[in-house]
Amino acid sequence: MNSSKSQLWLNRMAISTACVAMVTILFGALTTTKDAGMAFPHWLYSDAYPMPLYPWLKDFGSNWNKFLEHGHRLAGMLIGLWSIALVVLNFRLEQRSVIRWMSVAVLLGVICQGILGGLRVEQNSRVLAMFHGAFAAVVVSLMASMAVATSKQWNEQGTTNVDHLKPWAVVIVLAIAIQYLLGGLIRHRGTGLHEHLGMAVLSYLGIWVNAFIVHRSKESWLKRSAWLLVILTTTQVLLGLVAWLFKYGFAPWGFVPVMNSMEQLLARTVHSMFGILVFATSVVHALRVFRMAHLAQSVTESRPVLFASPELAGEVS
Repeated sequence: MNSSKSQLWLNRMAISTACVAMVTILFGALTTTKDAGMAFPHWLYSDAYPMPLYPWLKDFGSNWNKFLEHGHRLAGMLIGLWSIALVVLNFRLEQRSVIRWMSVAVLLGVICQGILGGLRVEQNSRVLAMFHGAFAAVVVSLMASMAVATSKQWNEQGTTNVDHLKPWAVVIVLAIAIQYLLGGLIRHRGTGLHEHLGMAVLSYLGIWVNAFIVHRSKESWLKRSAWLLVILTTTQVLLGLVAWLFKYGFAPWGFVPVMNSMEQLLARTVHSMFGILVFATSVVHALRVFRMAHLAQSVTESRPVLFASPELAGEVS
């Protein structure tokens, strides 16, 4: 297999890994919203069945808590196998050692995430459930970073000096990370609502400012990720308003929320999932900014480019 085809397959595998992880997160988010995390009191077994052998489909429509929790467990097993395949493929086809070890980091992240989930059940701990949800965003962001680093565009960027964009990129990542953690406090502990709302305003304004600053740089690779972040965050704000409406109601309209209604379940779940997408996109944008800054510096100093393919590194040096 030639180099271009190998890179294409590595990129497709990285993207598919992130997509499979989102299936796991979907079941996890639904489980949290339904408060079904303790549908089974033990880990590795579901009602005395080894997890792969539990008759999962029998619960569809009859016991949603068990259906969602066991679906989350099965999806967790699937992403574990998928991550192993990611490592194998990278060690066979990828020439850059940094990327190979990134795939190992993804696998270790998935393993740690599984252990966190298991401990959450065994200890019946909502604190661990919160950390389990927060760490999911970190793992997905690492997967998304691999997808960017294995893309065709990674080695095709210009050498414009974008050092002035790096502080904004870091601030945006940190702001969204704090916002996501505050959202986790609401879901798992029932606290932090006003802090979450206040941080949402600050983060949203910062994301718009970042997009306008990046837009002036004339770098389309960066502009795409910056404006995608704006679009996703705007959607997330609207989803947050919908989730608020279905959870707390709106007296001026005479709207009274119905606890555990399908509308409430879906609104809160989608809002939670979009939080992970927003955070991952902010990480991807920051990675692009630092990549372009490093390319410009490497060309200026005539040294090999970090993460570059061996052929490109030879040309630069």
